[in-house]
Amino acid sequence: MDDPDELLMLYDGPTKVLESRDVVGIAKYMKSEQCRRVFVLLGPGASAGAGVPDFRYPKKGLYSTIMARLNLPYPRALFELTYFRFNPIPLYTLARELSPGQYRPTPTHSFVKLLADSGSLHMCFTENIDTLERQAGIPPERLVEANGSFASQSCVDCHEPFDDAKMREAVEKGEAARCESCGGLVKPDIVFHGETPPPLFAEKSQDLSSADLLFVIGTSLATPPFASLAAVVPQSCPRILISMDFAGDIGMRSDDVLLLGKCDDGVHDLCKELGWEATLEEEWAKVGTHALVGDTAMANGIQAWKRRIFKAQASSA
Repeated sequence: MDDPDELLMLYDGPTKVLESRDVVGIAKYMKSEQCRRVFVLLGPGASAGAGVPDFRYPKKGLYSTIMARLNLPYPRALFELTYFRFNPIPLYTLARELSPGQYRPTPTHSFVKLLADSGSLHMCFTENIDTLERQAGIPPERLVEANGSFASQSCVDCHEPFDDAKMREAVEKGEAARCESCGGLVKPDIVFHGETPPPLFAEKSQDLSSADLLFVIGTSLATPPFASLAAVVPQSCPRILISMDFAGDIGMRSDDVLLLGKCDDGVHDLCKELGWEATLEEEWAKVGTHALVGDTAMANGIQAWKRRIFKAQASSA
């Protein structure tokens, strides 16, 4: 909703499914028998608390930082096959920066893991390529990476899969790997501009038509085809937006809820109402207890999260 006039289109009538459009109403519905199939749409905002740069913002995102260091001719070149064939090193540099262990999953990722543990998560669709969902322990069968990820790689010519260990070695050296079958360049299995999402995306998107609850977290729903997913759920399905900004048409249905703010804060408030606060903290602790060298944003995030928890515990005592 870039136009202020669009705010006038926000639904302000009575709810039809939820008792109230707030965390209390969401939590009560999640505990009911009616809420069995939960879906999640994750975007870059879900990883913001980990310090992962967001390429949506040109002055501080992935595009700008990679461009500044590697002199890309234009931002989109980073994810274009033609340029990759000409110069694969920028993408390999990005792969090194996003390799497992560089960033820690956020409480938001751990929240999705708790949904899976509770048996209510049907599917999590993510725009992100940082693999933090995998690191958080979200089951692979409950995860659709709409833009692919750096978790696997294959030849751009013959499409032969390439060995993980050899790819890690090439990434660490900053050298482009070559296919052992045909000699073609090896590319991480992320979706480039002009390419279609993985087949699993179209297959699992159809399941959204049977959703009982949809969480839209940290995404602006601005890039197709991911942007269309929120509209697939039934009119009777509550849609919960947890993000810094408005997204798509969320807010125009009777049971849409807007929890605008940092993703981790919104997740914390909901988990507190659900009685999951301690469980969320324990789950998040499993994915790492300290920031890696140079990960200042993560270190600050951990301290802020602890302060928030301690403050909440003190106020309820």
